[in-house]
Amino acid sequence: MKLGKDFFEQNTLKIAKSLLGKTLCVRKNGKILKGTIVETEAYRGEDDLACHASKGRTKRTETLYKKAGTVYAYLIYGMHYCLNIVTEKENYPSAVLIRGVLTEDNVRHSMSNIVSGPGRVCRHFGIDKTFNGLDVFGKNIWIEEGGFKISPREILKSKRIGVDYAKHCKDYLWRFNLALK
Repeated sequence: MKLGKDFFEQNTLKIAKSLLGKTLCVRKNGKILKGTIVETEAYRGEDDLACHASKGRTKRTETLYKKAGTVYAYLIYGMHYCLNIVTEKENYPSAVLIRGVLTEDNVRHSMSNIVSGPGRVCRHFGIDKTFNGLDVFGKNIWIEEGGFKISPREILKSKRIGVDYAKHCKDYLWRFNLALK
């Protein structure tokens, strides 16, 4: 079952943890690619110096101010796309970055491959700037309820990656990983 808008209208930190174990689905070349989300990062509001919206509303960050469930896809380092999903309420710039997925091996029908890093996730799923502004409720990209429940004990918290410039915000434990066995 697809996650609805109400799921994404919650607190960003809660969503970042709740997305662990959920299934990211993307339609690509007539096929549906799926992967279990195993790593996320939260970015919350203009006060979060690691959030792109910390410098205010710009052409680049406009998507962050959209309704919950909107895709914020952007290019980083001029070479990698990053997939974020806007959270909370409209005009409050917050999102969850999808950092890692466990992909389904369609040949053997088993979970076998971790795609780690937001650029690799986007490359695997074919996500680029054309996804920016879409929502996760349509036919090209959506998130489904995962096949299993995640216990809070299975969620590891750590600092976000690549945000050393963000003063005190660099120390926020807003990166979440599913503890894989």
